[in-house]
Amino acid sequence: MRKKQIIVHDLMQKHYVYTLTEPVGRNFDPEFNPELTPAEMLALGVFGGKYLTDCKQEFPATWFKHAKLCHDRHNPKLNFFGVNASQSLAIWREKGWIHPDDPRGWFQWYCRYYLGRRHPDDARQIRRWRAVRRHIAQIKHHCLRADWSCHRRQRQALLHWAYDSREI
Repeated sequence: MRKKQIIVHDLMQKHYVYTLTEPVGRNFDPEFNPELTPAEMLALGVFGGKYLTDCKQEFPATWFKHAKLCHDRHNPKLNFFGVNASQSLAIWREKGWIHPDDPRGWFQWYCRYYLGRRHPDDARQIRRWRAVRRHIAQIKHHCLRADWSCHRRQRQALLHWAYDSREI
């Protein structure tokens, strides 16, 4: 594969450059097997539609073809389960969950990883992704299968982490 450089110019990053070293959607760490692609997540409705609204030039146009986006504000009605399951970026920063190269957080890291970027922060982000699995067990224990009205916030949060909670 020929390496490709991406230069980012958006509201949160100027002149950030990264290199794609793997084919799109392939060669993931064996510990990382997300159930949803970034395009599927955006089409289902995640992060109240506010995520990546100024980043369309960085990512494939096909990711945004069916995306539920809101340029003005976070709108929980756009989320698949219709609820807010997000914490503010300020809280993520306060807890030390944000790496400077991915100032929007985990989903930005995942989008870039999916495109083929590999980064020193990969192992930490994959550990964080795996830790979210605890919510799957809670839904399975407390909800009937495919009862989307049960634990809607947890189900939405799982969607935010590329777990397909519609199938639980």
